[in-house]
Amino acid sequence: MRDFVNRRAAELKPSGIRKFFDIVSEMKGAISLGVGEPDFVTPWNIRDAAVRSIKRGLTQYTGNRGLPELRQNICRYLEERFNVKYSPEHTIVTVGASEGIDLVLRAVCDPGDEVLVPSPCYVSYAPLVFMAGGVPVPLNCVAENEFIVTPELIASAATPKTKAIILAYPNNPTGAIMTKEQLEAIIPEIVSRDLLVISDEIYAELTYTGRHCSIASFDGMAERTVLINGFSKAFAMTGWRIGFVCAPAEIDEAMFKIHQYSIMCAPRMSQHAANAALAEGFSDGFATVEEMREEYKKRGGFMVNAFNSLGLKCFQPKGAFYVFPSVESTGMDGEAFANKLLAEKKVAVVPGEAFGEAGKMHVRCSYATSMSQLAEAIERITAFIK
Repeated sequence: MRDFVNRRAAELKPSGIRKFFDIVSEMKGAISLGVGEPDFVTPWNIRDAAVRSIKRGLTQYTGNRGLPELRQNICRYLEERFNVKYSPEHTIVTVGASEGIDLVLRAVCDPGDEVLVPSPCYVSYAPLVFMAGGVPVPLNCVAENEFIVTPELIASAATPKTKAIILAYPNNPTGAIMTKEQLEAIIPEIVSRDLLVISDEIYAELTYTGRHCSIASFDGMAERTVLINGFSKAFAMTGWRIGFVCAPAEIDEAMFKIHQYSIMCAPRMSQHAANAALAEGFSDGFATVEEMREEYKKRGGFMVNAFNSLGLKCFQPKGAFYVFPSVESTGMDGEAFANKLLAEKKVAVVPGEAFGEAGKMHVRCSYATSMSQLAEAIERITAFIK
């Protein structure tokens, strides 16, 4: 049956994250620091909105783009929180931010087009570029430079075939952010090379050093930026599978056609829930989001201090909910460290190489779990190191 399998699908490597999840799910007493999922329960008002929509019999398809009131609130949210202006007419409600990433890459990639991808980064970018017919080109970001994309990195990697650059800040797996000044510095390289920006801002609300800055907020940049975001991380809504993508008109039109044929629309109940999340946020200043962010910040500080005290040099995350310690001092790479730690101490972390070659000597640990679980995990890791 292998002859029936698409060549690109056959060549894809299995997710470096999922195999650890599968092992942990069957290992009694294991602690997982692998899953990038908030441990908070979706706030009741959001759940109640979905329940009420079902009770009212609102179980049909919505329009392909999504509920008009939700798209209007998404655009209001982007403008009020991040000073970014997009039109509801050029906004698509998606099945998670993940669909948005897939949509834009399929909409813009012709065979052989190159897409610059920061490394380390979210595991799906390079495979999705490849599946869309493009060529992912890594930008090796390093801890010494706070894991950011620099003008020099773009200049060294871009070629006449380069069509787009992915920006993903706050970053998974490093917790890095890009400041207003750092974003401003790369804009001349982007504009001079006429690159499209694909900006995945799913962790925008989980920025610890002030308000998140979007590259789409700079003059003239919204016209060349596809902005992807969603409700999973900031609103503890991972299982609801609800996100959105905003884009310039021409790219929006292409994405919309793909969305129509492949998805039709995001789940209606999830759309009502997402609309309630924004409505509540507008009324209370997004207080629940602020509370979750402060809790994550406290946990992140605990984890960084713990790893550094063990001699595992660890970058201080400025956003998201991950730490990315180097395990080089142990004489192991991330893959060996993760496998040995899981086997001996039943703690699951993710090998850094799953996020790109630049992460080979690191592991990723999510601190989106309780402090008691984190403390127990650190005790086990301490015993393992010793």
